[in-house]
Amino acid sequence: MAYRITADLAAREEEWIHGSSATKPKRLSGTSNDASSTVAGTARGTDGGPVGGGGTATVDEEEAREAVFHRLENLGYRVGLGVVERFSRDAPRPTTPLDCIKFLCKDLWTLLFRKQIDNLKTNHRGIYVLTDNTFKPLGRMSFDTKKYDATMQAALVAQTGDVALGRDANSQARVQPFLYFPAGLIRGCLASLGIQATVTAESAALPGATFQIRTAGAKS
Repeated sequence: MAYRITADLAAREEEWIHGSSATKPKRLSGTSNDASSTVAGTARGTDGGPVGGGGTATVDEEEAREAVFHRLENLGYRVGLGVVERFSRDAPRPTTPLDCIKFLCKDLWTLLFRKQIDNLKTNHRGIYVLTDNTFKPLGRMSFDTKKYDATMQAALVAQTGDVALGRDANSQARVQPFLYFPAGLIRGCLASLGIQATVTAESAALPGATFQIRTAGAKS
C-alpha cells in the first residue's frame, strides 16, 4: 500500500511537469480501517476517472489516504502484539515503563531489524524519542531531490497546494507512508507489555527514522 502511494505522487509530479495541469486529478481509491494511534496510514490506486469539483476531489483523496494510513498502522499494531507474545513466552517481561522501552530498543528491535536503536531520549514524564540512524526499511530508498529548482518548486506548491510535490519535501513526503506500519508495530509491542501509548514517526533524512512515544498521562 505504501508503494502505491509513492507511485501516485510520482505520477502527479510527471503530470505537472509535462504541462497537464489542466487535467483534473484522479481519485484514489482505498479502504478504511480503524486505528487508535496518532500515526494514520494510507494507500491506494487510481480509479481511472477524473474527479470533478477541485475542492471536493482533494477532500476525497485525503480521506482515502487517511483511511489507508490507519489500516497500515493497525496492521503494524497487530503484528506488534503477536511479536511480544511470542518473544516473551518463556522469558520474564519488563515491569516498569522505562524497562519496557529499553526492552523494545534492544531485544525487540534486534529481533525485528537486526540492530538496536541508536539513541533513546526521555523527559522522564512519559515521553520517549527513539532514533534509528539506519532504519532497515528505508535503507534502499532514495529520491531525486534535484528534480526541481527553487522557482519550479514554488510554482508547483502554489498551483497544487501540495507541499508533498515540492523539492525539499520530496523525500519526506514519500517516506512517510512507509513509517505508519513500524509506528503501529511499536504501539502494539507496548500495548502487549501493558503500556498504552501513541506513536508518531518521521524521517528528517534517509535512511534515518525517529519515533516519538507518548504514554498515557505523559507530561511535556
